[in-house]
Amino acid sequence: MTKMLLTVALLCASLSLQGIGSAHASSNASQPDQVIQWNRTLLQILQTPSAQPATIHPTRSMAIVHLAIYDAVNAIRGGHAPYLVLHAPRNVSPEAAAAAAAHTALLSLFPNQQSVIDAKFQDSLSQIGGGAHVREGIRVGKEAANAILAARADDGSDSTPPVFVPQSGPGEYQLTPPNFKQPVFTNWPDVRPFALETGDQFRPPPPPAVTSPRSTTDFDEIKSLGEINSTTRSADQTDIGRFWGAAPVQNVWNQIAQTAGMSFDNSLEQNARMFALLDTSLADGVIALYDSKYAYHRWRPVTAVRAADNDGNPDTTGDPNWTPLAVTALDPSYAGAHAEISQSAAAILRDFFGTDRVDFSLTNPGLPGIVRSFQSFSQASDEAAASRIYAGQHFRYDEDAGQALGDEVGDFVFDNILGPVPHGR
Repeated sequence: MTKMLLTVALLCASLSLQGIGSAHASSNASQPDQVIQWNRTLLQILQTPSAQPATIHPTRSMAIVHLAIYDAVNAIRGGHAPYLVLHAPRNVSPEAAAAAAAHTALLSLFPNQQSVIDAKFQDSLSQIGGGAHVREGIRVGKEAANAILAARADDGSDSTPPVFVPQSGPGEYQLTPPNFKQPVFTNWPDVRPFALETGDQFRPPPPPAVTSPRSTTDFDEIKSLGEINSTTRSADQTDIGRFWGAAPVQNVWNQIAQTAGMSFDNSLEQNARMFALLDTSLADGVIALYDSKYAYHRWRPVTAVRAADNDGNPDTTGDPNWTPLAVTALDPSYAGAHAEISQSAAAILRDFFGTDRVDFSLTNPGLPGIVRSFQSFSQASDEAAASRIYAGQHFRYDEDAGQALGDEVGDFVFDNILGPVPHGR
């Protein structure tokens, strides 16, 4: 197999991927299709400071953009169920429809990035050309984007996040050092999902009691492996903890999907469907994991270890100076976000390609010398989950719950939206 290297400027990681089995390098690897090009632009914008409002989770924007692209392309090419009903003639440009859908959605979501978005649209049109079929494709793309934007206008994402008031007692989430800031996305459990019926549809069972054997085992593990100066964490585990915390994990999985789509030589319509499924799963998974976080409000390891002498568990020993490898994320610990997001992404990609087996490597220009290599989507997902233990962010039971939730969300999304339809329409 030929190894294909794809480096994306300004984004979180450069990726190399070598496909196994049916995968092969795209014959047009130097010029990916409009879906991948606009996904790159989307990720570039999301990496721009203040482009995304702080109270809006970026996975919502990802899903809106890619569902718009999908509906526009699918309305022309057919073959799968629409997300929202949209009709279009077959003899128009699906490339122009994809570009116009992305352009329209992005302008609405990121108006302060208009110069970047408009420049990319002009670049796309220079590739696609002109004519009536392009003009009609642009019309279809705009219609698709405006439909999904209208459908999401009242989804609850613009509500004011309520102030979190910590409760007292062992296991209860407390604001975390060093800055003891308010937790984030406290409103997100009430955002209307894209595909799930409700945010609590797959809510995990409660975390183990603080005095339980499982809690004790996981406490001892995180206290040992997650401490900033741990002598039990290996150098490789330290690399893992640093690597997966260096970039938004949903961006990494979108870049993995970009490279997988090129390696498997996806068509335009296949990429449109793949990204729509992937980012819908990520968006709904984030709603579901925040439902879990604020339903159970379980404390973070930094709180648990420092307070262990007063947690009612005689088998745990506290350390008031314990500090994790990474600064603790600003939300409760259960379920783990990296675990859920990575597992739902891996489930979608596995279901879409019909295989979990694929070789790929990840690097991050901000962490020179660290290369993470995998032989399957699920191996990468497992490492992403374990990374949060090595970083001192999560107990293992957080990660197990996150992965179970991710599996359920990913499989549900794949099985319930954008499926094949008979007779190609």
